[in-house]
Amino acid sequence: MSARRQTHNGRDLGGHFKVRRLDVDELQTEPNGADYVRDDIRLGGAIEDIGPEAVLRAQRITKLVLGNRDDVEKIADSSNL
Repeated sequence: MSARRQTHNGRDLGGHFKVRRLDVDELQTEPNGADYVRDDIRLGGAIEDIGPEAVLRAQRITKLVLGNRDDVEKIADSSNL
């Protein structure tokens, strides 16, 4: 069998990643919800947040990533002097 036809890194036969789709806010209200999220991430899994607040979290993460890139560029430029 050709390696091209095998699934890879948690992908299904169509090539899409298998990710749990859950409302993280709703999951946090359950008694063991925080532990469930923590264990899933620790074991290499992922959860796609489909709740109404997911967009706000994604925007905040994007700002943090872009800010981090700017900080790294400043430090890299100052170390080249």
